Amino acid sequence: MFTKILIANRGEIACRVARTARRLGIKTVAVYSTADAQAQHVKVCDEAYWIGEAPAADSYLRGEKILAIAKLSGAQAIHPGYGFLSENAGFAEACEQAGVVFIGPPTQAMLAMGLKSESKRLMTEAKVPLVPGYHGADQSVELLREQSQAIGYPQLIKASAGGGGKGMRVVKNFAEFDAALASAKREALASFGNDSVLIERYLQQPRHVELQVFADTLGNVVHVFERDCSIQRRHQKVLEEAPAPGMTPELRQAMGQAAINAAQAIGYVGAGTVEFLLDQSGEFFFMEMNTRLQVEHPVSEMISGLDLVEWQLRVANGEPLPLTQEQLEIKGHAFEVRVYAEMPERDFLPATGRLTYLHAPTETDYVRIDTGVRQGDEVSMFYDPMIAKLIVWGADRHQALKRLQAALGDYYISGVKTNLAFLSTLVSLPDFAAAHLDTGFIEQHLEALFPPASSPPNEVLAAACLAELVTRQERLTQTQAQSIDPYSPWAIADAWRMNQEGVDHFEFQLGEVLYPIQGYYRADAYYLQTPEAEQRLSGERLTEHEWLVSLGKKTFRATVLANRTVLWEGKAWELRLHDPVHEVDEQGVQGGNLTAPMPGAVIAVHVKLGDQVAAGEALMIVVAMKMEHTITAPHAGQVKEIYFQVGDQVKEGEVLLSLESSHESA
Repeated sequence: MFTKILIANRGEIACRVARTARRLGIKTVAVYSTADAQAQHVKVCDEAYWIGEAPAADSYLRGEKILAIAKLSGAQAIHPGYGFLSENAGFAEACEQAGVVFIGPPTQAMLAMGLKSESKRLMTEAKVPLVPGYHGADQSVELLREQSQAIGYPQLIKASAGGGGKGMRVVKNFAEFDAALASAKREALASFGNDSVLIERYLQQPRHVELQVFADTLGNVVHVFERDCSIQRRHQKVLEEAPAPGMTPELRQAMGQAAINAAQAIGYVGAGTVEFLLDQSGEFFFMEMNTRLQVEHPVSEMISGLDLVEWQLRVANGEPLPLTQEQLEIKGHAFEVRVYAEMPERDFLPATGRLTYLHAPTETDYVRIDTGVRQGDEVSMFYDPMIAKLIVWGADRHQALKRLQAALGDYYISGVKTNLAFLSTLVSLPDFAAAHLDTGFIEQHLEALFPPASSPPNEVLAAACLAELVTRQERLTQTQAQSIDPYSPWAIADAWRMNQEGVDHFEFQLGEVLYPIQGYYRADAYYLQTPEAEQRLSGERLTEHEWLVSLGKKTFRATVLANRTVLWEGKAWELRLHDPVHEVDEQGVQGGNLTAPMPGAVIAVHVKLGDQVAAGEALMIVVAMKMEHTITAPHAGQVKEIYFQVGDQVKEGEVLLSLESSHESA
């Protein structure tokens, strides 16, 4: 077995690989960018080396630098994790030539599956079923247009050289084709350095079911059962489960054999995933093969009892697979949800910021958290916005789902927008509990997933008031200590009033709604007056953020953060004291100004000063984390100012363009 390996990645997967290596007595070497100098993966490895500035192209994609560090540190092998260099055949070949083991498949297997068009050809020869489409090398726009019309609609344009939802567009009719093709090619080039695409018929309401395969150098190939990854947004997985609900033994056998055939057809070695679309009739079609360990591999580990990273290390060391297909069995059910820094209510745009507060559920035999961040860490614009993976196991799907719901109810993050509330709502939907799954699940349940904002309960408002009162009193104590006459009533800023009952006025805001509350002393007690009732309020601070609150006859615990976010009964209420300053609306429109919905870079400007534009017309494209966002005109009008050009970096909320409405200019 290896004695030292280099982990050519960051975040949770680097920490995950290091954990198994440590258990096996293998030393680990981390690499890090300037942005990751204090990152968790740097702390958990035995040694670490700086590889460049924050952008991935200047750090985690510098294969020659990483290989040089492997040689310098004495690492015998490199584990690429997922993303970055994990599916880079050139890097794998360079490792081989340098005498460093690449913990992944052979170069020829990566090349075969790295281009989707070539993989489709090989799967046809291996008699693995395919979706009708065009996978050819001729990428002329004229031919692609012809193929688009021949395939029919709806259809999917996909980057040939990669996955993860990047370079992927749904085309509903021919009129949408040219714009979708240009956007997909541009995103594919930025993400993978290759703008080749393929076009496939878009199946209606299919499920995304994938098989975890493993092969050794001795010709043995097994599958570690299937995962259902149908719950997706932006064509990217957000929740996975294993085994797939409703899977019959016959269908599992057929899909498992097809996955094994796919691996054997390219001489595969190591961990891989063969992805299929499964339609309502039970037919399945090959999509692609990911030649690496997947983000969602933990659900397969939870139902099989295996450590797939250990299997990777053993296979890369030339050992045979530890188990045969007959020895593998499914034990229970598992879910994984991906906790992202993003804004689900704004079409899942990525978010950035500092994790000012992080409380994760307690890990147990059936609750697992894979993460690479801690409280205080920064979620930057340079990398994928995933914060953690929450994995939960149960004896069956029902028990696993109940445990997942409970774990999500005990997961709190503040300082950056996340999808935690969205995930909690998602896993509570009746259709999800009934396993009515397909890749359009989120779009079909938008109304249930994004219900109208509810009013904060009195308990939440009471906790916020109590924390505000104590904070004011603490500030007051400091003021009194500095006062010439600290005992003067004029130095006291609480609810004391001469000749009248003292009243505290609180006006909390949630979204656009204000919640006015009055508080006052009567005899020896403090009371809150809400629209519903007058109730006595008391309590005490237990820790920096934890409070014991008594409201009327009810006593409860709540967490109140410095930014006035209240965490109670599984939900975060992002309150703030009312600030009448005009806010930017959801669409990033402030008066006639269009603002950046996220930090990123301008990659296209479609208008010039003085242009007349129609409502909905594309004005500018901003890209962040390799995902494009088109800035469109909220109304018809004239372009009055353009503040940024192609290549400029923008911050969230910065004004990009000014647009005078047709009504204003009339």
